[in-house]
Amino acid sequence: MEFRQLIFGISILGCLLNSCADKKEESPIKPISASRPNIILFVADDHGTDALGSYGNNVIKTPHLDQLATEGVRFNNAYCTTASCAASRSVILTGLFGHATGSYGHVHDYHHFSTYDKVKSLPVLLEKEGYATARIGKYHVAPESVYHFQEELKANPRNTVEMAEECKDVLASEKPFFLYFCTDDPHRAASTNPGQWDAPNSFGNKVDGYAGVETITYDPEEVIVPDFLPDTKESREEIAQYYQSVSRIDQGFGRLMQMLKESGKAENTIVIYISDNGMAFPGAKTTLYEPGMKLPCIIKDPFSKLKNTTSDAMISWVDLTPTILDMAKVEIKENSFHGRSFKDVLNVKEPEGWDQIYASHTFHEITMYYPMRVVRDRNYKLIRNIAWRLEYPFASDLWAASTWQEVHRNQKEFYGKRKVQDYLFHPEFELFDLEKDPDEILNLANDPDYKEVVDEMIKKMKAFQIQTRDPWLITWDHDDSLQGTGVNL
Repeated sequence: MEFRQLIFGISILGCLLNSCADKKEESPIKPISASRPNIILFVADDHGTDALGSYGNNVIKTPHLDQLATEGVRFNNAYCTTASCAASRSVILTGLFGHATGSYGHVHDYHHFSTYDKVKSLPVLLEKEGYATARIGKYHVAPESVYHFQEELKANPRNTVEMAEECKDVLASEKPFFLYFCTDDPHRAASTNPGQWDAPNSFGNKVDGYAGVETITYDPEEVIVPDFLPDTKESREEIAQYYQSVSRIDQGFGRLMQMLKESGKAENTIVIYISDNGMAFPGAKTTLYEPGMKLPCIIKDPFSKLKNTTSDAMISWVDLTPTILDMAKVEIKENSFHGRSFKDVLNVKEPEGWDQIYASHTFHEITMYYPMRVVRDRNYKLIRNIAWRLEYPFASDLWAASTWQEVHRNQKEFYGKRKVQDYLFHPEFELFDLEKDPDEILNLANDPDYKEVVDEMIKKMKAFQIQTRDPWLITWDHDDSLQGTGVNL
C-alpha cells in the first residue's frame, strides 16, 4: 500500500472511532471507594535534575524534597516529551503527545495553541470517579472545559509557603482529592526586559523576600556549572539566582507536607514531584538534549513496597495520567492514552520493559517553529530535526539571558562544550551514544558504522508517529534526505 493511502486509511479509521465515541453518553459520577488514595501532583517550572540534593548536588539546599526521596522512589531516567512549559503540561494532564491534541506550544497571548475540545484530561476523569479536584498556581493549558478543576485556589505562585497554606481545605476534603500544585519557580522573571545585559536574571527572587519564606542565597563561586554551560561569571551569577528560587520551592513543599501530616492523611496520599522541563538556560529548556528533557521525578506512594530507593526505569510524562488513574483505581481502557501506567514499577527493584521513550517537540513560542522527534533507548538517542534548514530558534528569555549574551557579544566559538555554530544549526539527524558521549557532542548519524542503528531507530520513529497520528509524519514522504539510505518511506 502506498504511504499516502496508508495515512488516509488511518485518518478515516480515526474519524469513525471519534464518531462512535461522540454517540456515547457521558457516564455519571461514580460512588467513591473509601480506599482510594489522595494524590498530590507537584509541578515545578523549569527545574532540572542539576539543582536537587537527592540528585547529587551537594551545594543546593533542598532538604524537604530530599526527604521525599528517602520516603519513596527517585527516578533516574524520567523525561518530559517536549521541553516547553505549556506543551509539556498538556502531556502531563492528558497522557497524549501534543502533536495529537493540538497543544503544539504556548497557550497564552498571541501564541494561542489549544487542546482539542474532545480530549478528556486527568482532572475531568478523576472528577467523574468522585474525586475532589483542585489546582493552585501555574495553569498554562486551554481550554478550561478540557482541563476543568472543581476548585481554583489563589496565591502568589512565587511563594510556595503561601500556596501551601491555601490548600488547607483541600487537605481536609471528605472525598479523596487530587491536588495539582504548580509553582512559577524557578522560571526566569522579567524575561524580555533584562535591563543591563550582563545582570543576572532574578528568577523571581526579591531583595525583601517573601512572607513566611527564609531567603537562602548562594555564592556564585560555589555553584555547580553543568557541562553544557560556559563556566563564566555570568553563568555562575544566574545559577546562584536559580538555586535561590529552587530553595523557595523546597520550603513550600516542606510546609505542604507538614500540613498533610497534620491532616492525618499522609498515609493515604500519593505525592509526586516533577518539573515541566529543564532549567531555563540555552542548551536545556526548549531543546531535546538531555538537560532539557531529563527531569526530576520523586514519588512517595504509601502503598508501594519500595522506599528510599532509585529506579532506572525509563518513563516519560505521557505515562503520568495513566499511572495516576491506575493509582486511583480507575479502569483504564486500552488505547486511551499514548503512555502507560508505571504503577507497578514502584514495587519492583529491576523492572523489565521500561527501556525506551519517545519525545515530540514542535513549538515553544509561536515564533519558534522547530519540530523535533526523538527515540531514546538505553544507549542511543536519535533526534530528527524536521526543520533542520532553519536556524535553531531562541525563546525570548533565553536570548536575553546574560549567560548567552556573554558568549554572543564576545563572538566566542564555544557555548559550553558545544560549538556555537553547532548549537545554532543542526543537521536533520543527530545520533548520540550516551554511554560514551553523555554530553551529546559527537553526532554519529552519518558514521557508516552506525547505519544499522540509525535505520532501526528511524523505523521506530516512523512507527511511533503513525501510532500517535502525528501530522508531521507526512514530511517523510516528500523529503529527499533519506533517498539512498536504505530506509523504506
